Amino acid sequence: MTRLLLLQSMPRVLVPAIATPPARPVGGSVRAFGGETMGTTWSVKAVLPATTDLAALKASVERALDAVVSQMSPWAPLSDLSRYNRAAPGSWTVLPPDTLTVLRRALDVAAQTDGAFDPTLGALTDLWGFGPRPFAGQPPQAETLAPRREACGWKRLVLDGEALFQPGGLKLDLNGIAKGFGVDQAAAVLDRAGVRSYLIEVGGELRGIGAKPDGQPWWVELERPPPFEPAANDTQKTLVALHDLAVATSGDYRRFFDHGGRRYAHTLDPATGAPIVHATVSVTVLAKDCISADAWATALTVMPPERALAFAAAHDLAALIVSRGPSGLEERLSPALQAMLD
Repeated sequence: MTRLLLLQSMPRVLVPAIATPPARPVGGSVRAFGGETMGTTWSVKAVLPATTDLAALKASVERALDAVVSQMSPWAPLSDLSRYNRAAPGSWTVLPPDTLTVLRRALDVAAQTDGAFDPTLGALTDLWGFGPRPFAGQPPQAETLAPRREACGWKRLVLDGEALFQPGGLKLDLNGIAKGFGVDQAAAVLDRAGVRSYLIEVGGELRGIGAKPDGQPWWVELERPPPFEPAANDTQKTLVALHDLAVATSGDYRRFFDHGGRRYAHTLDPATGAPIVHATVSVTVLAKDCISADAWATALTVMPPERALAFAAAHDLAALIVSRGPSGLEERLSPALQAMLD
């Protein structure tokens, strides 16, 4: 049974079901380091011995994150993604393994959501001012929007081994999934270095594993949208124990512009080629890896609240859906998320 609640101030605690609790680390302390990437910040908290070369470990994480940018950023003119987007119609572009991994995962989510998640909206993202191109400061005209929308479509993507076909005018946009993949890549660096307890954060998306020296898990507070109306209740504080778990949030308050008394959010509906107009404000998804949490959060944000809840229930997704209602902000918890309530 699903649950619909008006947001209140009482805290909520989520604990995933795990077969074996993580062992309490011995002989280390929590050490922190971080930097900047993907137009945002990143940070790591890890239980490490005093002998750990922190500078070397940080450099390894930075290289992993830089690799994601160099392959998948539309803001990097020499990235593999930008190279494909500029390719001539009828040509094939060989993509590196990591980009192929992300693209295949994106296509899988696109197929499962019937296109609610679409990695080919790059031309529309640019047109609405959320990409690397200069923004006109107002919504595009219908005659400009129509041809860009017609050029998009995940079903136009054709992969042959490592090569991706450019049918003409198709532009990839992996921003709804690449940051989550970056979190997973950083986690892989720590795993290879033998780190067994850590919390990684990149631009609000997180992944945690293991326990802290005091035996406690990595407790994090889920991102909360700001109230949009003065009468709206503040959002409910939710804490989650990241036991080998990742979390990502997609919200219409993160990037937007206002014009003519209306807010235009960065989340585009592939069906219309325009920003979403329904009541969904944000979606948070918990998953085993951050690439999945990121992609599912993006896809569910495109859906109206009830449809998003039904989809999450059908696909066993742990999701928190926040929407605007008659009395302010409301939330819906999927069954998989309700099962984590402590």
